[in-house]
Amino acid sequence: MNRKQLLILLVLVAVLGGAGWVLFQKQSAAWRAPETAGQKLLPNFPVNDVVRLRVQHGTNELNLVKRDDLWRVRERADYPANFNEVSEFLIKVRDLKVVQTEQIGDSQLGRVELLPPGPGTNTATLVEFLDKEGKALAGLLLGKKQMRAAPNRSEMDPMGDTGFPVGRFVRPVGMQGSVAVISDALANVEPKPEQWLNKDFFKVEKIKSVTVTFAEATNSWTLTRETESGEWHLANATADEQLDNAKASSATSGLGWPSFNDVRSKDTDAASVGLDAPTTARVQTFDDFTYTLKIGRKTDDNQHMTLSVSADLSKERTPGADEKDEDKERLDKEFKERLTKLSEKLANEKKLEGWVYQVSGWTFDSLLKPRAELLAEKKADSEAEEGKDNDDADAADDAK
Repeated sequence: MNRKQLLILLVLVAVLGGAGWVLFQKQSAAWRAPETAGQKLLPNFPVNDVVRLRVQHGTNELNLVKRDDLWRVRERADYPANFNEVSEFLIKVRDLKVVQTEQIGDSQLGRVELLPPGPGTNTATLVEFLDKEGKALAGLLLGKKQMRAAPNRSEMDPMGDTGFPVGRFVRPVGMQGSVAVISDALANVEPKPEQWLNKDFFKVEKIKSVTVTFAEATNSWTLTRETESGEWHLANATADEQLDNAKASSATSGLGWPSFNDVRSKDTDAASVGLDAPTTARVQTFDDFTYTLKIGRKTDDNQHMTLSVSADLSKERTPGADEKDEDKERLDKEFKERLTKLSEKLANEKKLEGWVYQVSGWTFDSLLKPRAELLAEKKADSEAEEGKDNDDADAADDAK
């Protein structure tokens, strides 16, 4: 390479480098907005006036409506929403701050997934906040999430996931010519009604007896016990039926903390959710609660169920035969506190009546075992099976 060629090359490098620097500066300037960074995304957001929250993405829509100080999910027949979750979201929106802004034209909104809400790709999620008159107080368009790669990606990310969200492109309704970035990805803000439900459910404590009634009568059974920690007994057991207490304990354990995934309205057609010929479980507790569960057949790894609950709570305490006067005040106080707690539990669980709940298909697997599967393995059968295995092993050795 001669001196002239080298000079031309140096000039080209300088020109290209300068152009690159100008481009970099422009891009950096577009991301930095000192006049807005650190300021609230929605100034003067009237959080206390919001009585309806609408979330739309594509053709899906969610409406959370506040009525009588209770948030409800319209798409689930006004079933109660998770009040704390909705309230925390509204406060979070009020406090959102701009991290940075980017000047961007309408033609570029697709790359940050902020195209107008509706069918299609790269469209925004619209979150609209309305007052009691149905007037929009504010609106927010949620776009592409900013992702951060997980550490040790090769170990933690074998499927090529893009990491975890650390922020999001957003655009307040009415903003023109730019988009904002916030540090909260708002990852759970989706028009999925089941995600916003109040998931408080019933809880069976101190079980005294359980009766499960199947369509096939020979599969039905009743378990009882005398004390909270006592052994289970199989009611009306025949001479050759011996209960396996481990299996009995397993059958009742799932009632201690059940959960549900979704809910259907009270007028749901029973046949459509497998409840036209349900299996019935009746549970009584040492606190004098009675639960009746009607459980449908499995459909697509799910089951549907309904619940009714009642309780015969004593309003007065019966003093013990050897009760001392100095213990009366303490025992009366404990009885009153217990009665209050049980009454509140009953009131809350009565609200669950009539609704059709969708639970995971495995939720009641242990409870809905037929009678024969609760019995201890017969010793003779076990020994016979063991003997057969030994004979087979001996025969195999002889064949060698």
